[in-house]
Amino acid sequence: MIDEAVLAFSAGSLMVLNAILAVVMFSIALDLRPRDFKILANAPKPLIVGLMSQFLLLPALTYMLVLVTQPQASVALGLILVAACPGGNISNFITHRAGGNAALSVSMTAFATIVAIVLTPLNIAFWGSLYPPSAEILRATVIDPVSIAITVGLMLVLPLVLGLVLNAKRPDITSKLRMPLQWLSMGIFLGFIVIALAANWGLFLAFAGGIAGLVIVHNALGLGGGYALATLAGLSPFDRRAVTIETGIQNSGLGLVLIFGFFGGLGGMAIVAAFWGVWHAISGLALARFMSRTVAAR
Repeated sequence: MIDEAVLAFSAGSLMVLNAILAVVMFSIALDLRPRDFKILANAPKPLIVGLMSQFLLLPALTYMLVLVTQPQASVALGLILVAACPGGNISNFITHRAGGNAALSVSMTAFATIVAIVLTPLNIAFWGSLYPPSAEILRATVIDPVSIAITVGLMLVLPLVLGLVLNAKRPDITSKLRMPLQWLSMGIFLGFIVIALAANWGLFLAFAGGIAGLVIVHNALGLGGGYALATLAGLSPFDRRAVTIETGIQNSGLGLVLIFGFFGGLGGMAIVAAFWGVWHAISGLALARFMSRTVAAR
């Protein structure tokens, strides 16, 4: 039973993953400048639409997917947890490749990371409790929302603030660090997932077949939902690409940290998050290649 499977993942591995995510977030912050926030303050609509898509629409679509497909409890909770996480760390790179508003994407990642301190634990608790099988897991698990908030803050918000400060004080340093650090951190992150999967290859082969289809559909719902909401809100194609990608690219690394830190590495949840970490990069890059064929109107 996948609900009873537990992936092998040591405390040391969890610390390494925490450090990798902190470096990734720091590298993202090196793309941010105070003037980016001033632009958004004067025209906040794209950012508001993006955050609504990220924290309201995607969790709701995820719950509908769970109701329709009725997956096992740990798989359902894994999908809900991933949907509750902020935008993924490669969304900015993919948005740039897609010819979308990269500044909006970076700002969305920053703001989503900050509000995730409150909204991520709330979304996990709210949507997870609505599906009876996953509600059983939540009742059997001691989850302190404050602990989750602290984890998110230390891993994501603190590096974000440090990166912003360094970029404001020493732009000469950040201009040299930006690209090498982003490529290095993403390469290490993907390598870490591959190594973690290799250590649990038997479990992954046993259960991934059934989970793969769900993750692919889930990711498509995120991308499609983000595009639909941005279109209904009347955003420009330039901004619409950023919102679409930001909604469909989730911080599955944070999801893995929460799963191993608070759910004991529960098999279904961990495999969902790990497969997300691989698949959203594939789908996002493919979508970016398709979008980049035309220039987006601003």
